Amino acid sequence: MAIQRTEHARRSQSLYSCSMSAVDLDQTDHKIIELLSQNARRTMADIGEKVSLSASAVTRRIERLERSGVIAGYTVVVDHRKAGRPIQAFTEVRFAGTADLKEIKETAIQLPEVQAVFTTAGDPDALVWLQVPDVERLGQVIEQLRRRGRVTGTKTLIVLDTWSRHRVFEPEPAPVRRS
Repeated sequence: MAIQRTEHARRSQSLYSCSMSAVDLDQTDHKIIELLSQNARRTMADIGEKVSLSASAVTRRIERLERSGVIAGYTVVVDHRKAGRPIQAFTEVRFAGTADLKEIKETAIQLPEVQAVFTTAGDPDALVWLQVPDVERLGQVIEQLRRRGRVTGTKTLIVLDTWSRHRVFEPEPAPVRRS
């Protein structure tokens, strides 16, 4: 079911990506989004129980949220330490002239260590999120970013600890069974 939802959300996102207006959501919609953010593999029945709706009503709401682009897709939360890339860093990138996201993206696509690129207003021009196995590889990736013709400077910050609102999957405690 999660894979089916992913494909549906991906198709829906492309249809509605040009629409930037806010969608009217009620408390139940927000609760469903919160529950899916915590664990997108929940069953419709589980979500329905938590929001006092039937599984079919939950399915209809989720499909509406996907069609409207509120739910743009589903993803996996990876423990990068266990996956062999324990070091996270953010590299500020400065360009001569105006920053071109396309130019940054061309370089980023070639580097699997690049998790995301954010263009910013002000200084720096872009912020690159990196996930690497060790400091040596971090240096190599930064050097590749610097080689772009218009890059005038970089500054790298290594992440020591992380807190995130929805990126940590914490299983719910098992229900207490009474005999």
